[in-house]
Amino acid sequence: MEQIIAQKVSEWLEGSYDEATKTEIKRLQSENPEELTESFYKSLEFGTGGLRGIMGVGTNRMNKYTVGMATQGLANYVNQQVDGKPKAVIAHDCRNNSPFFAEVAANVLAANGFTVYLFDALRPTPELSFAIRHLGCDTGIVITASHNPREYNGFKAYWNDGGQVVPPHDVNIVAEVNKIASVDEVKFTGGEDRIVSINKEVDEPYLDMLEKLCVSPEAIKAQKDLKIVFTSIHGTGITMVPPILERLGFENVHIIEEQKVTDGNFPTVVYPNPEEAEALSMALAKAKEIDADILLGTDPDADRVGIAIKNHKGEWTLLNGNQTAALLFNYVISARKKAGLAKDNDFVCKTIVTTDLIDRFAAANDMPCYNVLTGFKYIAEVIKEKEGKENFIVGGEESYGYLIGDDVRDKDAVAAASMICEMAAYYKNEGKSMFEQLIDIYHEHGYFKEKLISITKKGMTGAEEIAQMMKDLRANPPATINGSKVLEMRDYQSSIATDLLSKEESTINLPKSNVLQFFLEDGTKISARPSGTEPKIKFYFSVNTTINSVNEFDAADALLEERVDKIIKDMKLN
Repeated sequence: MEQIIAQKVSEWLEGSYDEATKTEIKRLQSENPEELTESFYKSLEFGTGGLRGIMGVGTNRMNKYTVGMATQGLANYVNQQVDGKPKAVIAHDCRNNSPFFAEVAANVLAANGFTVYLFDALRPTPELSFAIRHLGCDTGIVITASHNPREYNGFKAYWNDGGQVVPPHDVNIVAEVNKIASVDEVKFTGGEDRIVSINKEVDEPYLDMLEKLCVSPEAIKAQKDLKIVFTSIHGTGITMVPPILERLGFENVHIIEEQKVTDGNFPTVVYPNPEEAEALSMALAKAKEIDADILLGTDPDADRVGIAIKNHKGEWTLLNGNQTAALLFNYVISARKKAGLAKDNDFVCKTIVTTDLIDRFAAANDMPCYNVLTGFKYIAEVIKEKEGKENFIVGGEESYGYLIGDDVRDKDAVAAASMICEMAAYYKNEGKSMFEQLIDIYHEHGYFKEKLISITKKGMTGAEEIAQMMKDLRANPPATINGSKVLEMRDYQSSIATDLLSKEESTINLPKSNVLQFFLEDGTKISARPSGTEPKIKFYFSVNTTINSVNEFDAADALLEERVDKIIKDMKLN
């Protein structure tokens, strides 16, 4: 490994890299050899979220050259696949270097003969997905690291359907990148006249599409004074969420001014992630101050949304992604039916680690619920496969990503935020809170409680530790967890589901992925998955019970909380 790293460093010092890059490499050599190793020990690869990493020099960092090589590989592949002159669209978020990386990618594509539509300022990732189909492009790129810490940036590649690249395109693009033996093969200049600046010519059609998703306009009209608190957490949500809420008729939207400022340093939060309570603390304080009805916060590229509402005791509570998904799916299905919009071929889609409560009420409505691997690109793939045969209405994943309708092919926090506010107006108009509706869903379909634990293991040694944890689980699956028999293990990497009692095996008909799931006799589901975008291994826990009346909610909640804690302790994960 040391020899490989030394060779890569030498190639960068002697190659066609700018002097600032070479100076920084030399500084790391003398002052921080450990960081130099981390920067060069591997090359960034496409994961569930595309290319993503810490910004800096080296093959394992986001910089002009890794972005250039990724773009050149994408260009080579698209040129092989497309007859005629290819077209692409590029957007970026608020992060440090995002506009620069977007320009690098635009220049490389243009130099390779592409007509490139480049947003002239930051825009949400879902708008990029929409723009691909709206402009008839062959591919698209968004520069973002989503909700990662401030030192990260990323590069998401999209195909002509508006979804992130999936097999075989993703591995084929990587193969093209790997064929590039030298940075000299990247065309950084030479086609600038083919770059077209865009803004409102996509903004307006995107907002028009979002407005048409509204199912209950009469509820919004009746509750136009609904008190909404919104924070964009310094990101792109500020460009589209307030405009769509205004279009829909909401007149009482309170924006957190300090976090309205687009800033890649995210000065008011530790992590710009609406999954973290701290990121929504300023918005929560405002919600309490004005006695708001609902609080919403979007991540930097506005593909995820977190919400807070008052619970049945009148206390503000942050909903997890599964709770929001349950409310959103249930509302879209039921409201469409009530409005006469439901179709016999409607379907919904979610990931395998998202609450199975959704499967329950989809079945109760005689509607298919397709389960896919983690990564919204797989939901987009199902939408593409079913196009013209079945009608997609809503999709989601537990990590705060949701999609309504199929004009966008990635998670869309702008659409989700507008639909969540519509939902809040609808239930308030019926004299019911959203939390009361959530309890009603639990009463009717079963109370599912989920919890996620992320264990961070940074760097080269961390990756090895995560790999060993998965290896040990595969080789020695537990016979019992918290006193309950483990009935089945699903290994998505080998595509084999094993009945641990009879030892019978069956095939899992999904793409291969490094995920393990364990199903217990008491209805518990446990999933283990190394993150594709962060140095983490994630454990997802789902437990459930029945409640015979809404009055039993608190007791059931305490019971399930205790069960999850015991499972985590038994698995030695705390």
